Amino acid sequence: MKSIHLLFFFLILNSCTEQKDAPQTPIEKIATIDSPKQIANQGFQQILDAAEVNGVILIFDEKNNTYRSNDFERANQGFLPASTFKIPNSIIALETGVVEDENTIFKWDGEKRLLKIWEEDLTFTNALRKSCVPCYQDIARRVGVNRMNEYLKKLDYKNMVVDSSNLDLFWLEDDSKITAMEQVNFLSRLYHSRLPISKRTEKIVKDMIFIDEKPTYKLSGKTGWSIRNGNNLGWFVGYIEKGEEVYFVATNVDPKENFDMKNFTKIRLQVLKEATKLIGITS
Repeated sequence: MKSIHLLFFFLILNSCTEQKDAPQTPIEKIATIDSPKQIANQGFQQILDAAEVNGVILIFDEKNNTYRSNDFERANQGFLPASTFKIPNSIIALETGVVEDENTIFKWDGEKRLLKIWEEDLTFTNALRKSCVPCYQDIARRVGVNRMNEYLKKLDYKNMVVDSSNLDLFWLEDDSKITAMEQVNFLSRLYHSRLPISKRTEKIVKDMIFIDEKPTYKLSGKTGWSIRNGNNLGWFVGYIEKGEEVYFVATNVDPKENFDMKNFTKIRLQVLKEATKLIGITS
């Protein structure tokens, strides 16, 4: 009996020693190694201050696994996506068959629209590039509430509040919201073919959101502008391809008291371009 007790004690002691000396699990090490760095950049804030806007500039350097921003708190704050939602809305339109391809024509019904540039027949590509709200409202109505929610879940495009009362406005009004961090994450998944969509849809949408090509880089993305309770919010989200490197970007801004609203359409992209020059992505 005594020998049995001694054996039992030895087994317990050996077990405790193994647990004490056991190394960290690989998962814990990977989480530590792969966690993105966050670097505060005061220069970004100076760009925004000079432009007379409040806001956030967020740039994800994928190669170095690093986020740079002037305000990480605001980078994680949700806002209405406004016309940046035309990117997932375009994906959903193509995947559901509501729109056939980039050359599908949206016929103008002759009614006066908010912007003169919308008062013409537009291809799907031009509807996105001219940010034609009536065109995309038509898409949303044809997709319907159930399919819209189904695809939002499938794309993991969170925090959209969609029902029969707001189907053609939920990205512009009410309680839907997305953060700059979430915008960057979504674009990264689109760029790297990690969305559960067809290659055909992916290629069409990537071609549609292409903006400009310079000798050293290519820019793709989408602007957005929402007005809620009299408050203006402007977005630019996208990515910059520079050789083998890619940078995912998001900025949202709201005007300070002395801001000239005639410049609001261009300031959303302008502050981002200045930020990318500041850190040497563009010249």
